[in-house]
Amino acid sequence: MLDRFRSVANRLLEPWVKLALAVGATPDTISVVAFLLAVGAGGTYVLAGATPILYLAGALLVFLNGWLDLLDGAVARRTDTASAAGDLLDHVLDRYADIVIIVGLAVGVEQYAIGLAAITGVLMTSYLGTQAQAVGLDRVYGGLVGRADRLALVGLVTAVAPFAPVELRGLSLVGLLLVFFAVVGHVTALQRFYYSMRALGAE
Repeated sequence: MLDRFRSVANRLLEPWVKLALAVGATPDTISVVAFLLAVGAGGTYVLAGATPILYLAGALLVFLNGWLDLLDGAVARRTDTASAAGDLLDHVLDRYADIVIIVGLAVGVEQYAIGLAAITGVLMTSYLGTQAQAVGLDRVYGGLVGRADRLALVGLVTAVAPFAPVELRGLSLVGLLLVFFAVVGHVTALQRFYYSMRALGAE
Protein backbone atom coordinates (compact mmCIF):
# COMPACT_ATOMS: atom_id res chain seq x y z
CA MET A 1 0.00 0.00 0.00
CA LEU A 2 2.80 2.43 0.82
CA ASP A 3 4.16 2.03 -2.70
CA ARG A 4 1.43 4.46 -3.76
CA PHE A 5 3.31 7.20 -1.90
CA ARG A 6 6.65 6.75 -3.68
CA SER A 7 6.38 10.22 -5.22
CA VAL A 8 6.06 11.76 -1.73
CA ALA A 9 9.01 9.71 -0.49
CA ASN A 10 11.10 10.83 -3.45
CA ARG A 11 10.53 14.48 -2.51
CA LEU A 12 11.49 13.80 1.10
CA LEU A 13 14.61 12.01 -0.10
CA GLU A 14 15.99 15.04 -1.94
CA PRO A 15 18.18 16.35 0.94
CA TRP A 16 19.51 12.86 1.52
CA VAL A 17 20.32 12.41 -2.16
CA LYS A 18 22.31 15.65 -2.06
CA LEU A 19 24.14 14.45 1.06
CA ALA A 20 24.95 11.09 -0.52
CA LEU A 21 26.32 12.82 -3.59
CA ALA A 22 28.35 15.21 -1.45
CA VAL A 23 30.11 12.35 0.37
CA GLY A 24 30.56 10.32 -2.81
CA ALA A 25 28.30 7.41 -1.83
CA THR A 26 27.37 5.12 -4.72
CA PRO A 27 24.03 3.28 -5.00
CA ASP A 28 25.78 -0.05 -4.40
CA THR A 29 27.48 1.29 -1.26
CA ILE A 30 24.13 2.49 0.06
CA SER A 31 22.56 -0.92 -0.67
CA VAL A 32 25.32 -2.68 1.28
CA VAL A 33 24.97 -0.31 4.25
CA ALA A 34 21.20 -0.85 4.21
CA PHE A 35 21.77 -4.61 4.36
CA LEU A 36 24.20 -4.29 7.27
CA LEU A 37 21.56 -2.29 9.15
CA ALA A 38 19.08 -5.12 8.54
CA VAL A 39 21.60 -7.63 9.91
CA GLY A 40 21.96 -5.43 12.97
CA ALA A 41 18.19 -5.31 13.34
CA GLY A 42 17.89 -9.09 13.09
CA GLY A 43 20.55 -9.63 15.73
CA THR A 44 18.96 -7.03 17.98
CA TYR A 45 15.57 -8.73 17.67
CA VAL A 46 17.09 -12.04 18.75
CA LEU A 47 18.34 -10.40 21.94
CA ALA A 48 15.12 -8.42 22.39
CA GLY A 49 13.22 -11.62 23.10
CA ALA A 50 14.88 -11.59 26.53
CA THR A 51 15.37 -7.82 26.80
CA PRO A 52 12.30 -6.17 25.22
CA ILE A 53 13.65 -2.62 25.41
CA LEU A 54 16.06 -3.62 22.62
CA TYR A 55 13.08 -3.74 20.27
CA LEU A 56 13.40 0.06 20.11
CA ALA A 57 16.92 -0.22 18.69
CA GLY A 58 15.74 -2.83 16.22
CA ALA A 59 12.88 -0.59 15.09
CA LEU A 60 15.29 2.27 14.43
CA LEU A 61 17.57 0.00 12.38
CA VAL A 62 14.61 -1.27 10.35
CA PHE A 63 13.42 2.26 9.57
CA LEU A 64 16.94 3.21 8.49
CA ASN A 65 17.15 0.11 6.31
CA GLY A 66 13.91 1.04 4.58
CA TRP A 67 15.01 4.65 4.09
CA LEU A 68 18.35 3.65 2.56
CA ASP A 69 16.53 1.14 0.37
CA LEU A 70 14.72 4.10 -1.17
CA LEU A 71 17.83 6.24 -1.25
CA ASP A 72 19.97 3.88 -3.32
CA GLY A 73 17.49 3.96 -6.19
CA ALA A 74 17.11 7.73 -5.97
CA VAL A 75 20.89 8.20 -6.13
CA ALA A 76 21.15 5.79 -9.08
CA ARG A 77 18.54 7.76 -11.00
CA ARG A 78 20.11 11.11 -10.16
CA THR A 79 23.58 10.02 -11.26
CA ASP A 80 22.28 8.00 -14.22
CA THR A 81 24.15 4.96 -12.93
CA ALA A 82 21.20 2.56 -12.76
CA SER A 83 22.25 -0.82 -14.12
CA ALA A 84 21.11 -4.42 -14.28
CA ALA A 85 23.96 -5.42 -11.97
CA GLY A 86 22.98 -2.77 -9.42
CA ASP A 87 19.34 -3.84 -9.60
CA LEU A 88 20.34 -7.46 -9.03
CA LEU A 89 22.54 -6.55 -6.07
CA ASP A 90 19.76 -4.46 -4.55
CA HIS A 91 17.18 -7.23 -4.85
CA VAL A 92 19.48 -9.95 -3.51
CA LEU A 93 20.42 -7.84 -0.49
CA ASP A 94 16.76 -6.92 0.08
CA ARG A 95 15.79 -10.60 0.18
CA TYR A 96 18.58 -11.42 2.61
CA ALA A 97 17.57 -8.40 4.67
CA ASP A 98 13.99 -9.70 4.80
CA ILE A 99 15.27 -13.08 5.93
CA VAL A 100 17.50 -11.83 8.73
CA ILE A 101 14.83 -9.47 10.08
CA ILE A 102 12.03 -12.07 10.11
CA VAL A 103 14.33 -14.80 11.44
CA GLY A 104 15.53 -12.45 14.17
CA LEU A 105 11.95 -11.73 15.22
CA ALA A 106 11.03 -15.43 15.21
CA VAL A 107 14.10 -16.58 17.15
CA GLY A 108 13.65 -13.81 19.70
CA VAL A 109 10.15 -15.00 20.60
CA GLU A 110 10.94 -18.68 19.91
CA GLN A 111 8.21 -19.08 17.30
CA TYR A 112 10.10 -21.08 14.70
CA ALA A 113 7.19 -22.67 12.80
CA ILE A 114 5.36 -19.36 12.50
CA GLY A 115 8.62 -17.71 11.52
CA LEU A 116 9.09 -20.26 8.72
CA ALA A 117 5.58 -19.58 7.44
CA ALA A 118 6.21 -15.82 7.63
CA ILE A 119 9.51 -15.91 5.76
CA THR A 120 8.12 -18.10 2.98
CA GLY A 121 5.20 -15.70 2.60
CA VAL A 122 7.56 -12.73 2.44
CA LEU A 123 9.85 -14.41 -0.09
CA MET A 124 6.98 -15.56 -2.31
CA THR A 125 5.55 -12.04 -2.32
CA SER A 126 8.86 -10.66 -3.57
CA TYR A 127 9.37 -13.54 -6.00
CA LEU A 128 6.00 -13.05 -7.68
CA GLY A 129 6.68 -9.34 -7.99
CA THR A 130 9.89 -9.87 -9.98
CA GLN A 131 8.83 -13.04 -11.78
CA ALA A 132 6.13 -11.04 -13.54
CA GLN A 133 8.91 -8.91 -14.99
CA ALA A 134 10.85 -12.03 -15.99
CA VAL A 135 7.93 -13.20 -18.19
CA GLY A 136 7.64 -9.86 -19.93
CA LEU A 137 5.27 -7.88 -17.70
CA ASP A 138 5.99 -4.83 -15.59
CA ARG A 139 7.33 -5.49 -12.12
CA VAL A 140 4.38 -6.02 -9.79
CA TYR A 141 4.23 -4.03 -6.56
CA GLY A 142 0.53 -4.49 -5.85
CA GLY A 143 -1.26 -6.60 -3.28
CA LEU A 144 -2.10 -6.20 0.37
CA VAL A 145 1.42 -5.83 1.80
CA GLY A 146 4.56 -4.91 -0.12
CA ARG A 147 8.07 -4.50 1.24
CA ALA A 148 7.57 -0.89 2.26
CA ASP A 149 4.43 -1.84 4.22
CA ARG A 150 6.24 -4.77 5.80
CA LEU A 151 9.17 -2.70 7.02
CA ALA A 152 6.82 -0.02 8.33
CA LEU A 153 4.83 -2.64 10.27
CA VAL A 154 7.97 -4.25 11.70
CA GLY A 155 9.28 -0.86 12.79
CA LEU A 156 6.00 0.29 14.32
CA VAL A 157 5.17 -2.97 16.10
CA THR A 158 8.64 -3.42 17.56
CA ALA A 159 8.74 0.24 18.60
CA VAL A 160 5.65 -0.27 20.78
CA ALA A 161 6.36 -3.90 21.79
CA PRO A 162 8.33 -2.99 24.97
CA PHE A 163 5.36 -0.96 26.21
CA ALA A 164 2.54 -3.27 25.09
CA PRO A 165 2.77 -6.67 26.79
CA VAL A 166 -0.07 -8.01 24.63
CA GLU A 167 -0.64 -11.76 24.59
CA LEU A 168 -3.22 -13.69 22.56
CA ARG A 169 -3.28 -17.47 22.56
CA GLY A 170 0.25 -17.50 23.92
CA LEU A 171 1.58 -15.11 21.29
CA SER A 172 3.16 -11.74 22.03
CA LEU A 173 2.67 -8.70 19.82
CA VAL A 174 5.73 -9.75 17.82
CA GLY A 175 4.40 -13.29 17.50
CA LEU A 176 1.10 -11.94 16.21
CA LEU A 177 3.01 -9.84 13.68
CA LEU A 178 4.67 -13.01 12.40
CA VAL A 179 1.27 -14.67 12.04
CA PHE A 180 0.10 -11.64 10.07
CA PHE A 181 3.08 -11.90 7.73
CA ALA A 182 2.55 -15.63 7.33
CA VAL A 183 -1.07 -15.20 6.26
CA VAL A 184 -0.98 -11.90 4.39
CA GLY A 185 2.36 -12.66 2.72
CA HIS A 186 0.93 -15.70 0.95
CA VAL A 187 -2.31 -13.85 0.13
CA THR A 188 -0.29 -11.02 -1.42
CA ALA A 189 1.79 -13.51 -3.41
CA LEU A 190 -1.41 -15.11 -4.75
CA GLN A 191 -2.79 -11.68 -5.62
CA ARG A 192 0.31 -10.94 -7.67
CA PHE A 193 0.12 -14.36 -9.31
CA TYR A 194 -3.53 -13.76 -10.24
CA TYR A 195 -2.75 -10.31 -11.65
CA SER A 196 0.14 -11.66 -13.71
CA MET A 197 -1.87 -14.56 -15.10
CA ARG A 198 -4.67 -12.22 -16.10
CA ALA A 199 -2.20 -9.86 -17.75
CA LEU A 200 -0.59 -12.71 -19.67
CA GLY A 201 -4.00 -13.96 -20.76
CA ALA A 202 -4.88 -10.54 -22.10
CA GLU A 203 -1.81 -10.41 -24.35
